[in-house]
Amino acid sequence: MNPEARTLQGGYGAEARAEAVHRPWLAGGLGISALALCGLLIASLFSATGTGHPSGLAWGMAGSLLGFLATTTGALPALILRRLSTLAEDVLLGAAAGMMLAASFFSLLAPALAAAQRIEATTALAVAWVVAGLALGALLMLGLDHFIPHEHDKSGPCGPAHERCPRLLLFVFAIALHNLPEGLAVGVGFARADFEVGLPLALAIAVQNIPEGLAVAIALQGAGLSPGWSVSIAAATGLMEPLGALLGFWLTGGFLAAYPLGLALAAGAMIFVVSHEVIPETHRNGHQTPATLGLLAGFALMLVLDQLL
Repeated sequence: MNPEARTLQGGYGAEARAEAVHRPWLAGGLGISALALCGLLIASLFSATGTGHPSGLAWGMAGSLLGFLATTTGALPALILRRLSTLAEDVLLGAAAGMMLAASFFSLLAPALAAAQRIEATTALAVAWVVAGLALGALLMLGLDHFIPHEHDKSGPCGPAHERCPRLLLFVFAIALHNLPEGLAVGVGFARADFEVGLPLALAIAVQNIPEGLAVAIALQGAGLSPGWSVSIAAATGLMEPLGALLGFWLTGGFLAAYPLGLALAAGAMIFVVSHEVIPETHRNGHQTPATLGLLAGFALMLVLDQLL
């Protein structure tokens, strides 16, 4: 390891420990969610009565690769475009946020409740199980957002030792944090090869990845990269989705109760990303009304896709 890498690693470790001491509830929440994920993975690997459908993995990977291709397609116009108006960017990201919210409700939480009610003896227990999954997803993303150094286009850098990281790496970490729950959702959605859950979800995420891919590529150009590198890196960040899909499938294949918990966890992670990152980004430039109309349009589009498919 070179001296610069050792300095970065040491600086991050010290700052992360100091932040954990300063904000123990954040560190504890991240630890609880990480332990829950590890428990689900172990149960999946060693369970003799796994509930994951054999073809679900293939369909989940296909759905997540569709998201990757959509990200790449969206990024390609950045080879020609040098900038995107803030109004257009805010409207496009607002539409993406609307689709993610709708997917969370219709394609994740609704089937999670239905699956939990088939397992639990009472509606109250089913709702409690789904709420627990929501909380785990939100805690996971809150902890990762707080303890992983990254940078947003408008709000700037954050996280321990962010001042020691190259700006490009901070951008990549931010995009990875955004794409991971999307892939997780697709993997969980197809875990039982249920096309009523997985197909609308995969299509919605793919559609909203198109404006996201363009916005990311334009932002990378703003960070000083060439158009070619900007498009290449924006496309490469879409590879987090297949990784997330693989994780999502294995999380929900261990035992019966893992399926609704995994669906709700993915929903909690996506809702956190939308509320914590996407919507605030669209409201920083005075375009709240167009961005909100874009969100409603995206929500409506996802509602139509969910019902038709």
